[in-house]
Amino acid sequence: MRAILLAACLLASPALAVEFEGLLKGSPAELFDQADLRLFVDTAYKTLDQGVEKQPVLWQNEQTGHRGDMTVLKRFDSKGHNCAQLRVRNEAQGRKSEMRHNLCSIDGKWRLVGDIKKTGSKPK
Repeated sequence: MRAILLAACLLASPALAVEFEGLLKGSPAELFDQADLRLFVDTAYKTLDQGVEKQPVLWQNEQTGHRGDMTVLKRFDSKGHNCAQLRVRNEAQGRKSEMRHNLCSIDGKWRLVGDIKKTGSKPK
Protein backbone atom coordinates (compact mmCIF):
# COMPACT_ATOMS: atom_id res chain seq x y z
CA MET A 1 0.00 0.00 0.00
CA ARG A 2 2.94 2.31 0.47
CA ALA A 3 3.26 2.22 -3.29
CA ILE A 4 -0.41 3.16 -3.67
CA LEU A 5 -0.10 6.06 -1.24
CA LEU A 6 3.16 7.12 -2.83
CA ALA A 7 1.63 6.95 -6.29
CA ALA A 8 -1.23 9.17 -5.14
CA CYS A 9 1.26 11.68 -3.74
CA LEU A 10 3.30 11.61 -6.94
CA LEU A 11 0.20 12.28 -9.01
CA ALA A 12 -0.75 15.18 -6.77
CA SER A 13 2.61 16.97 -6.82
CA PRO A 14 5.69 16.55 -9.04
CA ALA A 15 7.76 18.07 -6.22
CA LEU A 16 6.87 15.07 -4.06
CA ALA A 17 8.25 12.76 -6.76
CA VAL A 18 11.75 14.08 -6.07
CA GLU A 19 11.24 13.87 -2.31
CA PHE A 20 10.16 10.20 -2.44
CA GLU A 21 12.47 9.03 -5.22
CA GLY A 22 14.62 7.06 -2.77
CA LEU A 23 11.64 5.00 -1.61
CA LEU A 24 11.03 3.84 -5.19
CA LYS A 25 14.64 2.94 -5.94
CA GLY A 26 14.96 -0.59 -7.26
CA SER A 27 11.22 -1.21 -7.61
CA PRO A 28 9.21 -1.23 -10.82
CA ALA A 29 7.36 1.88 -9.62
CA GLU A 30 10.44 4.03 -10.13
CA LEU A 31 10.03 3.37 -13.85
CA PHE A 32 6.34 4.30 -13.97
CA ASP A 33 5.26 7.36 -15.89
CA GLN A 34 2.19 9.45 -14.99
CA ALA A 35 -0.12 7.20 -17.04
CA ASP A 36 1.27 4.09 -15.30
CA LEU A 37 0.71 5.70 -11.90
CA ARG A 38 -2.85 6.68 -12.80
CA LEU A 39 -3.64 3.10 -13.94
CA PHE A 40 -2.00 1.72 -10.79
CA VAL A 41 -3.96 3.99 -8.42
CA ASP A 42 -7.26 3.50 -10.26
CA THR A 43 -6.78 -0.28 -10.12
CA ALA A 44 -5.97 -0.15 -6.41
CA TYR A 45 -9.19 1.68 -5.58
CA LYS A 46 -11.26 -0.52 -7.89
CA THR A 47 -9.79 -3.67 -6.33
CA LEU A 48 -10.28 -2.51 -2.75
CA ASP A 49 -13.78 -1.15 -3.33
CA GLN A 50 -15.19 -3.78 -5.71
CA GLY A 51 -12.71 -6.66 -6.02
CA VAL A 52 -13.86 -10.22 -5.47
CA GLU A 53 -11.64 -12.32 -3.21
CA LYS A 54 -8.90 -14.23 -5.02
CA GLN A 55 -9.74 -12.72 -8.44
CA PRO A 56 -6.93 -10.52 -9.81
CA VAL A 57 -7.73 -7.11 -11.25
CA LEU A 58 -5.24 -6.38 -14.02
CA TRP A 59 -3.75 -3.12 -15.23
CA GLN A 60 -1.48 -2.49 -18.21
CA ASN A 61 -0.21 0.57 -20.01
CA GLU A 62 -0.12 -0.40 -23.69
CA GLN A 63 2.31 2.45 -24.47
CA THR A 64 4.98 1.53 -21.90
CA GLY A 65 4.25 -2.19 -21.50
CA HIS A 66 4.28 -1.73 -17.72
CA ARG A 67 1.69 -3.84 -15.98
CA GLY A 68 0.53 -5.49 -12.82
CA ASP A 69 -2.36 -6.94 -10.90
CA MET A 70 -4.00 -6.58 -7.54
CA THR A 71 -5.91 -9.24 -5.68
CA VAL A 72 -7.97 -9.12 -2.51
CA LEU A 73 -6.75 -12.28 -0.79
CA LYS A 74 -9.29 -11.96 2.00
CA ARG A 75 -11.66 -9.45 3.53
CA PHE A 76 -12.04 -9.09 7.28
CA ASP A 77 -13.30 -6.79 10.01
CA SER A 78 -10.88 -5.12 12.42
CA LYS A 79 -12.00 -2.81 15.20
CA GLY A 80 -15.24 -2.17 13.33
CA HIS A 81 -13.53 -1.32 10.04
CA ASN A 82 -13.89 -3.04 6.66
CA CYS A 83 -10.42 -4.42 5.86
CA ALA A 84 -8.69 -6.36 3.11
CA GLN A 85 -5.44 -8.24 2.62
CA LEU A 86 -4.20 -7.04 -0.77
CA ARG A 87 -1.55 -8.62 -3.00
CA VAL A 88 0.08 -6.15 -5.40
CA ARG A 89 2.25 -7.36 -8.28
CA ASN A 90 3.95 -5.01 -10.74
CA GLU A 91 6.35 -5.33 -13.64
CA ALA A 92 8.28 -2.68 -15.57
CA GLN A 93 11.26 -3.18 -17.89
CA GLY A 94 12.11 -6.59 -16.46
CA ARG A 95 11.75 -5.57 -12.83
CA LYS A 96 9.12 -7.40 -10.84
CA SER A 97 7.76 -6.98 -7.36
CA GLU A 98 5.13 -8.56 -5.17
CA MET A 99 3.85 -7.02 -1.96
CA ARG A 100 1.10 -7.93 0.46
CA HIS A 101 -0.58 -5.38 2.67
CA ASN A 102 -3.40 -5.15 5.15
CA LEU A 103 -5.61 -2.13 4.56
CA CYS A 104 -8.70 -0.87 6.33
CA SER A 105 -11.31 1.65 5.28
CA ILE A 106 -11.19 4.38 7.92
CA ASP A 107 -13.33 7.48 7.55
CA GLY A 108 -14.05 6.47 3.95
CA LYS A 109 -10.38 6.17 2.95
CA TRP A 110 -8.23 3.06 2.61
CA ARG A 111 -5.34 3.12 5.08
CA LEU A 112 -2.31 0.87 5.34
CA VAL A 113 -2.39 -1.04 8.61
CA GLY A 114 0.52 -3.41 8.00
CA ASP A 115 2.88 -4.87 5.44
CA ILE A 116 3.06 -8.63 5.14
CA LYS A 117 5.55 -9.57 2.45
CA LYS A 118 7.76 -7.81 -0.06
CA THR A 119 9.67 -9.47 -2.87
CA GLY A 120 11.29 -8.10 -5.99
CA SER A 121 13.76 -8.76 -8.73
CA LYS A 122 15.85 -6.79 -11.14
CA PRO A 123 16.72 -7.89 -14.66
CA LYS A 124 19.88 -9.96 -14.90
